[in-house]
Amino acid sequence: MNPLAIVQQYYEYFNQKNWEGMLSLLHPEIRHESNQGEVRIGIENFTNFLQKMDECYDEKLTEMVFFTEPSNQRVAVEFVVNGIYKKADDDLPPAYGQTYVLPAAAFLEVKDQKISRVTTYYNLPLWIELVSK
Repeated sequence: MNPLAIVQQYYEYFNQKNWEGMLSLLHPEIRHESNQGEVRIGIENFTNFLQKMDECYDEKLTEMVFFTEPSNQRVAVEFVVNGIYKKADDDLPPAYGQTYVLPAAAFLEVKDQKISRVTTYYNLPLWIELVSK
């Protein structure tokens, strides 16, 4: 599978809530750079992140547009996050089922047929505003 197809499958699994499928596409030393907080390295740390996300959020990504560069090892994707905030996440606002629609983007790198880096960007102050209404 080429890198673009791998990344597209990763996001298809995300929308299906197929966490095992997502994890199967990751390199054992995956580097996860989320919008906020520390960098996570390795499948175990990424798995813990997914569990926390699944506990606190119910999200589906729409309007996905994928971009590749000439070597085809890096893929960028722009999307809209359509979510429900189910449970308060650490020091973020209280959760009571608020819905939100938030633009976001991610940059992924593929090495040895596995996703070796996921870097995600979104506007956290806007998200906080959306769930605080």
